[in-house]
Amino acid sequence: MRGVSIPSHQFAATANSYLQPNSSVDPSIMQELTFSCRAFTRVVLRLRSQAEAEAKYAARSNGSPSSLQPHSRTNTFTSHRLPSKWASQTSINTSRVSSRAPSPAPSSRYNASMSTAPAPFQSPLFRLRRAPLLQVFVPSPEGDWLSDQSILECEAELKRAGVLHLMRAGDVVWDVAVGDEANVGRLVWDGNYLIDLDYTYSRVGDAPRYLPTLAFPPSYFHRVIRTMGTGNPIVRIDISPWADQIHANLQLIQDRMKTDSPQGGRHMVVRWVHRSSFVVRPPSGSKSIRLPMPSTAGPGPSPSGAWIVDPGWYGTVVVETEGTNEGLADLKARCKGPMVQRGPVTPEYAQWEERRLVFRILRERSRPGEICIRVVDEKERIIPL
Repeated sequence: MRGVSIPSHQFAATANSYLQPNSSVDPSIMQELTFSCRAFTRVVLRLRSQAEAEAKYAARSNGSPSSLQPHSRTNTFTSHRLPSKWASQTSINTSRVSSRAPSPAPSSRYNASMSTAPAPFQSPLFRLRRAPLLQVFVPSPEGDWLSDQSILECEAELKRAGVLHLMRAGDVVWDVAVGDEANVGRLVWDGNYLIDLDYTYSRVGDAPRYLPTLAFPPSYFHRVIRTMGTGNPIVRIDISPWADQIHANLQLIQDRMKTDSPQGGRHMVVRWVHRSSFVVRPPSGSKSIRLPMPSTAGPGPSPSGAWIVDPGWYGTVVVETEGTNEGLADLKARCKGPMVQRGPVTPEYAQWEERRLVFRILRERSRPGEICIRVVDEKERIIPL
């Protein structure tokens, strides 16, 4: 309760005061904040387990009221329920089936619960198919940018919290002792270690380049890793498996888009773009589309630990680039996939391999079943080669 009631800026203010010479901050306060973050992290991962279990139960019962026997639901979740003080906070929105006051008779409430399907899981601390935002409290003597030693201490805090075995690739860990500006203090678990965000195309950071985007839902990091400006995050996708579809559907069309003027207004701009699409089809049966990963990669984000294409990508993916000859050549080169490299890897080849995967998700044009992405060229790079 302390972890969710203390404003995030107070964690950083207390840590900064503690790091000052001749600090008057009581060490016991630092210990309490550390314990609060450990408890917060345990609860968030506990909520993820509960949300996934309830979603699996709902899918198995297909929402049929006749199949929702009270004893089966109790047997499934009783041993893992949160204490009542937590349950009252996390299920406040899911326990109400109408705006009317509940009947005082217990039997009436029991009969009502038997006649309706279970409400979907809701919690202010976790959402299904979104990255959990875990917390650690590790004061950083180096300031906003965490040193290697501070990152190792963050990993040690996760171990002390007893949650390493529950974490998955893509989980976001936030050192609240650093601050709450942009993505300061945010790290991503890659299956084995905590790694920094990628700042190649963003001043506030994007999801690390080492994590294949297709392994996560399209909106997995939305609002967990903040995106400034247009709000369209960087993603890394290898489109070469769908090269034939992209070539067959390629068109040069006029596109209208709204843009901001230097005076603060918005006006419509007409431009030419090369646009195509491909379809990510779900495999037949219970199989999954596996992603190629190096042998050194840790467990994937799926509950089984595999690196597979997330079902959120099943459907149409629209890809576009500038309506120039250069833009068309760039898109076609990305469709060819990795170049055949004989001998040692050259710096030019490594740079191309890193660049050919970079796109942006266009949130305003995307919807379930149709995701729009745009080619990112060298003009958008912030960190020079």
